[in-house]
Amino acid sequence: MKAFFLKSAGILAAAFSLVSLPAGAQLRNELLTEKNSEVVRTLDYDTEIVVCGGGLAGVCAAVSAARHGSHVILIQDRPMLGGNTSSEMRMGIVGVKEDQCQEAGILEEMQCRNFYFNPLQRYTLWDDVIYSTVIEEPNIKLFLNTAVEDVVMDGDRIAAVKCWNSNNYTHYNISGKLFLDCTGDGILRLSGARFRRGTEAREEYNESFLSSKGASSNTMGNSILLQLRKTTEHHPFVAPEWAYHFTADDFDYDTPASTIPGQKYNYKIIWRAHDNNFWWIESSGVKFDTIFDANEIQLELKKIAYGIWEYMKNNVEQCREYDLDWIGAIPGKRESTRYVAPYTLTQDDVVSGGHFEDVVAYGGWTLDDHNPNGFMNKGLASIEYTVPQGFGIPYDCLYSVNVPNLMFAGRDISASHLAFSATRVMATCALIGQAVGTAANMIIENNVTPADIRKDYIAELQDRLEQDDCMLPYRWRKVSDLTLAAKTLAENEPLRNGIDREWDGEDNGAYAAPGAVNLTYTWDKPVTVESARFIFDSDFKVRGKRMRKLEATTERVPMPSEMVRNFQVQVRVPATTRKARKANASDPAAGEWVTVAEVRDNYRRLVNVHFDAVQTDAVRIVVDSTWGADKAHIFAFDVK
Repeated sequence: MKAFFLKSAGILAAAFSLVSLPAGAQLRNELLTEKNSEVVRTLDYDTEIVVCGGGLAGVCAAVSAARHGSHVILIQDRPMLGGNTSSEMRMGIVGVKEDQCQEAGILEEMQCRNFYFNPLQRYTLWDDVIYSTVIEEPNIKLFLNTAVEDVVMDGDRIAAVKCWNSNNYTHYNISGKLFLDCTGDGILRLSGARFRRGTEAREEYNESFLSSKGASSNTMGNSILLQLRKTTEHHPFVAPEWAYHFTADDFDYDTPASTIPGQKYNYKIIWRAHDNNFWWIESSGVKFDTIFDANEIQLELKKIAYGIWEYMKNNVEQCREYDLDWIGAIPGKRESTRYVAPYTLTQDDVVSGGHFEDVVAYGGWTLDDHNPNGFMNKGLASIEYTVPQGFGIPYDCLYSVNVPNLMFAGRDISASHLAFSATRVMATCALIGQAVGTAANMIIENNVTPADIRKDYIAELQDRLEQDDCMLPYRWRKVSDLTLAAKTLAENEPLRNGIDREWDGEDNGAYAAPGAVNLTYTWDKPVTVESARFIFDSDFKVRGKRMRKLEATTERVPMPSEMVRNFQVQVRVPATTRKARKANASDPAAGEWVTVAEVRDNYRRLVNVHFDAVQTDAVRIVVDSTWGADKAHIFAFDVK
């Protein structure tokens, strides 16, 4: 089966024939005769999985499904991928707060790739790091600048999406077997899928942390960000006439701290310029509809942003040494809609840790409920509640309760407004996206529905996620039988305990200096080996992977120093020459070491190497170099 079928064969043939013509002749004739060319065209595509939305959730979903073998079309309505973290919006990627719980998987791969290809951490290059991750997958066809306009239904199932690309004046009809909504706004609600907007009443889910008692249509607002640049001279800033012009009275309010353990009050912080953290430039989710009023919100936030910087630059001493370097092109959204799935995540699930049998992802951001009046509220900007790090998110929140071939990941999963305030951040969305993409591949493989995965395949889904370096709460990865059957040095035992990170004070890793051969597995009898899996230390303590807020700096970020850069996988095979056999006659286990795989300039935490199956009684990794440290630190070494 080919990955994608272009049904409009006539158009494709015409395009190929045009390319093969001698340069100029027919085109000049067409212009001379004033022959009308096609203005708008329509192309039809068919694939297995259609992913709508190219933020981190959609990217991780598409890449995961494609790497497992499914054919995917990824549709993004912007000219770049990344959503709120892209160069258009520049929101920081946040999630869990503890080092040991840091998100890995495809997200960590992209962040390490960014260190390698973009050490100056320029946002436009970060866009292309994400872009590279997608287009390097042969099973993905990417449509940028393409917006979903409608859906085509076949009974209660989605048969196709209708899209429009204003750059190439093309309508697309894209059909598929399974549809993943990672748009945040839930555009595939056009299918009739059940959804919710706004804030529930406290009593609906017994959510005591809700600041308002009654149900309402209120949501958290959108934000637009600023980036500043250090300067050696102070120059006053003048905002455009159409901007708001603030005075000291606008920031004259009390800022009491909460007296409740685990609760934190947040306010607008106009005296801090060094961290570029302008999340509080937020529109109202009461006055504005975060979807339908997008243009009005953009203008409102521009007025606020320019006015804020005018006041800060000219009146706040700490801001005099900064200039405005960049202002967001479009606002980043926090909240709009949430689908209804078989299960709805609630406050109690989050604060109790999310102990779910069908856990497939996790979060760790606080229950962070923003004031629906946004910036114009003079007092509190948001209220946060501490949550357990690594609270579980179940699979049953990720597929539609009434459209059997619809799944979702990102900001539109099935959660109450309050639980959503903790799951909405991008690192968490990326983990959910990878989980949904992996499940989608299994749905295609087994010709089943999302509900069938929960019923019959959830354990296999969890195993696959853990093999792909996605930690799941309250359990650890299963290590292969072949790895467990091997003999090794006592200090290597952590490499096969299934805990691929430091945890609760335990290192769970082993060290190897360049050229050393201490990381070796042996067997009493020859075994067949054809792959090796490694988890290298990408240093979860380095939060700077998540793009710095002051972009205009010349300081380069280094790769994690203990990560393996160059290495070989070697196997021991019986001595093949008479001389070698004679030399090793006194050692029945001796043989020749042969390199079966070699990796150069590695920047990945998870590395899987595959090679032709070989009979051997020993396998080892030989580290040739690190990214700077004297020794490499490795968390896992598995063979199959």
